[in-house]
Amino acid sequence: MVKTESLLAFAAMSFVVIAIPGPSVLFVVGRALAHGRRTALATVLGNLLGCYALVLAVALGVGALVQSSTTVFTAVRLAGAVYLVHLGVQAYRHRDRLRADLTTGEGERRGDLRTVLDGLLVGATNPKGLVFFAAVLPQFVNHAAGNIPLQMMVLGLIPAGIGLVCDTVWGLGAVAARTWFVGSDRRLSMIGGAGGIALIGLGLAVATTRH
Repeated sequence: MVKTESLLAFAAMSFVVIAIPGPSVLFVVGRALAHGRRTALATVLGNLLGCYALVLAVALGVGALVQSSTTVFTAVRLAGAVYLVHLGVQAYRHRDRLRADLTTGEGERRGDLRTVLDGLLVGATNPKGLVFFAAVLPQFVNHAAGNIPLQMMVLGLIPAGIGLVCDTVWGLGAVAARTWFVGSDRRLSMIGGAGGIALIGLGLAVATTRH
């Protein structure tokens, strides 16, 4: 139903957009630095679900409303920004708990589902993804074939898959860099604080994003 050339062109454009680090990538990196591999991968899964939620929203017509309404776009953007800042503040406040989390696994047992939901919320309120899907995705459907919502859902699997691979690479890379800090409580505190500051900075950056 979707033309092969449309699939390839959309895949190429999606890769270019996704390869440039945005809110989702920085969120994964921040969580990986603060909490390690398991949390990073759970965040990637949440981001994937949030990304596809945006595809569904656009396919069902919500994307057109967000694209045309500055008020709605601003509300979505600020909601995501506030949540990111909140997570960053919590990560910074509890930066000294990393040693306990690493030795007991407490932090990861406590937060698998919650971490996925965190990633989902960030992915679903990502202004970069929202604008990309609302403005670009509809251009690649085959109007003559009909069933446009289904075509959008199929096309949406492409950036979701690319994002899954890219986010995983970023997250595991951050985890690999994090292992150097394990031998020192001071280093662990520094990396926990850095992850929190990164999330706060990301939230502020999202808050200042323009339509």
